[in-house]
Amino acid sequence: MSNNRRIAVIGLGSMGGAMASTLHSAGWDVTGFDPSEAARNAAAGAGISTTAELRDLAGVPYVVLSLPSAKIVEATVPVLLSAPGTIAIIDTTTSEPSTSTSMATLADSHGAAFVDAPVSGGRDGAATGTLSAFVGATDTAVAAAQTVLDALTGGRYAHIGGPGSGNVVKLLNNVLAAANLVSVGEALGVAKAYGIDPAVAAASISNASGGSKVSAAMYPNWVLSGTHDSGFSLGLMARDAALAIDMARQVGEHPELLAAAAEQWQEALAALGPAADFTEIARTVAPAVTPAGAPKTTHVA
Repeated sequence: MSNNRRIAVIGLGSMGGAMASTLHSAGWDVTGFDPSEAARNAAAGAGISTTAELRDLAGVPYVVLSLPSAKIVEATVPVLLSAPGTIAIIDTTTSEPSTSTSMATLADSHGAAFVDAPVSGGRDGAATGTLSAFVGATDTAVAAAQTVLDALTGGRYAHIGGPGSGNVVKLLNNVLAAANLVSVGEALGVAKAYGIDPAVAAASISNASGGSKVSAAMYPNWVLSGTHDSGFSLGLMARDAALAIDMARQVGEHPELLAAAAEQWQEALAALGPAADFTEIARTVAPAVTPAGAPKTTHVA
């Protein structure tokens, strides 16, 4: 196999593992890394080569990052660039703009491209190569990463602007989704209090100007059903909402409505814990609409 079809996937959790499988199925020579032995074993079970040492992947031509935080991105990229050969690093992490800007500068000094490409579409999109991505990078860096971006998204990515801009728009997307999950829940709670079936209300609203993916899909599929099994954690959404508000304040903006919604996510986090599904926000803002009901006790870390 061509050396330029070699790719490393760093982070083999729900999203990273699915992306690794998609790349493997598309004919890439994939090696995965995760500090978790269980995650590595799961990837190996899908036919993906793995390593327990990040440094083994230094100099691999292409790299996809799917990591929990910007701090881990900052610790990982220098290791990957410690040997020559890297062409492009595609960071799908919901990271921070300043991190992506500094990592792009570092990569460029090593003759490599760094692209912030946080994704949307969940594990199903990752497993089918139909994610959407918010891309921040120079034109040259996007061109270097294009074959990987195409494999992960089927071409469904938007080049927003320079380094860090993908992170800005992804965080705004997530805090909007967070606010919508709160507002739709509250609205359906009112509907139920009037004796209206929340599923009927959600369907009606979804066909009108107040409709959204939250009312049309998330609440019917994961909340009203009581399954709460989207695969995305409440802890991550609470983190993203808080990051979005911090990011806004760094440039002198004070989005009051979004900040209020972000605070409700912090309250849900305290009540339910970080491992809860993110759709369980309904259990704190509109417990009557989900069979799961209100949390019984406050979560203890």
